Amino acid sequence: MGRKGSPRSPQAEGGSRAASPPSPLWALPEELLLLICSYLDAQALGRLAQVCRRLRFLSGRDLLWRRIARGCLNSGFTQLGTDLAAGIPVKERVKVSQNWRHGRCRRETVLKWKCNLMPWMELDGEYLYLSQAENIQAYPICPEGTGLQRHPQAIFSGHQEDVCRFVLVNSHIVSGGGDGSIVLHKIHGSYSVKFSAHEQEVNCVDFQGGLIVSGSRDRTAKVWSLSAGRVGQCLHTVQTEDRVWSIAISPLLSSFVTGTACCGHTSPLRIWDLER
Repeated sequence: MGRKGSPRSPQAEGGSRAASPPSPLWALPEELLLLICSYLDAQALGRLAQVCRRLRFLSGRDLLWRRIARGCLNSGFTQLGTDLAAGIPVKERVKVSQNWRHGRCRRETVLKWKCNLMPWMELDGEYLYLSQAENIQAYPICPEGTGLQRHPQAIFSGHQEDVCRFVLVNSHIVSGGGDGSIVLHKIHGSYSVKFSAHEQEVNCVDFQGGLIVSGSRDRTAKVWSLSAGRVGQCLHTVQTEDRVWSIAISPLLSSFVTGTACCGHTSPLRIWDLER
């Protein structure tokens, strides 16, 4: 009698069906992938993000980075786990935290002057506006954000002393200077207006609609008109009893807020009603 052979598997038969390829990791259900990824550290999650687009998207989810972020420096989480910076991806916060911890940074001198000054800066589209002494200079940003062009494309002048603060609103620059004056420039044009505003330096300004608000070292905050025929006319003067360092007007033009030096007994933050 012949020896009874063992049954042959379909894979061993010559004309059998080809073996199905193994399922890749990213073919697993998302819930299972998130569970697996929750055991990975920051370095492993970064490596996983290089595999494919789906894993890159998956490994960047905030819920995977929260545990790591709570153990990082300045990541925006309190000891109780409250997120203080909900609008910023947690992965980016971990990256910045590790750069701070390991000292990974790149120092690059974009602009340099002979005099050491503390400029006020505003970024608007493709230009960086910054104050230097009594002028405001507009520097074009190089392509791909690699730096600034060495020479300014426009210079806005008018003050006799240093520019303390300026704002950019609706293609206009409103600046306050150490000479107590306020200057309004139209960015794309030659129009400019200058008027005396305070007895001492103008520490802060803001501009909305047809109104300018300003705060000064002389312990006053003022509201100015820019309406036709009334440009530079003072509409209100508020005695703040302390030096005003910051000011902002409501977009509805109904009120403005001042921040003072807090050297007196009054509250440093106060809201003033413009409709009364």
